[in-house]
Amino acid sequence: MKVSLFITCLGDTFFPEVGKDVVELLERHGCEIDFPKKQTCCGQPAFNSGYHTETKKAAKHMIETFAHASYVVAPSGSCAAMLKEYPHLLKDEPKWLERAEALAHKTYELTQFLYRVLGVTNTGAVLTKKATYHMSCHMTRLLGETEAPYKLLESVEGLELKELPNKQDCCGFGGTFAVKMTSISEQMVDEKVAHVESTEAEVLIGADSGCLMNIGGRIDRTGKPVEVMHIAQVLNAGAGGEERHVD
Repeated sequence: MKVSLFITCLGDTFFPEVGKDVVELLERHGCEIDFPKKQTCCGQPAFNSGYHTETKKAAKHMIETFAHASYVVAPSGSCAAMLKEYPHLLKDEPKWLERAEALAHKTYELTQFLYRVLGVTNTGAVLTKKATYHMSCHMTRLLGETEAPYKLLESVEGLELKELPNKQDCCGFGGTFAVKMTSISEQMVDEKVAHVESTEAEVLIGADSGCLMNIGGRIDRTGKPVEVMHIAQVLNAGAGGEERHVD
């Protein structure tokens, strides 16, 4: 099965190690990975700020970039959801609407693709840690995926997964929201960190790099002893024969 990797801006810039885990995960489950080098930002920051004309330029570029793909997989529910927004964005442009719908139909978040398309329930991962999982807003509310991450995490050998209180609450990132509404965002992430701390988890797991960057940054600044891991890192931990140790 051929899969085109959409790495996302944050994945490319701040979490390159996650991309490596995504590739290893997919290849181990029979996928041939393609990486279109012309890919750019999906346009979500501009879209969320109301600059829809500018977003259309990014959308059309991404549609052309992934036109050849059989499947498009991203380690981000947020960015995957944005690609699925393209048909709505381009609904008044018949020339692009059909192509936008084609891209939306073949786009998946990583765990969604593993669980729903490949039928994977156990990645062979080993991580002997107590952890909790943060449900990102866009992945659950826009992409509508609430089951796949949990199903895959349940099979990680040694992982004790604790329920995160108020798990449905936003962490306060929201892309440009964290920049424009700093004081509110700070209160929201402080509340999220307090909930994480209440679980006594050693590891906070998430499927969106934006959330992990926001929560992880606050955890680091407040000196909390919690490691932050993308779910791709967890699902690939120890799969090569050695358990991954988190400091």
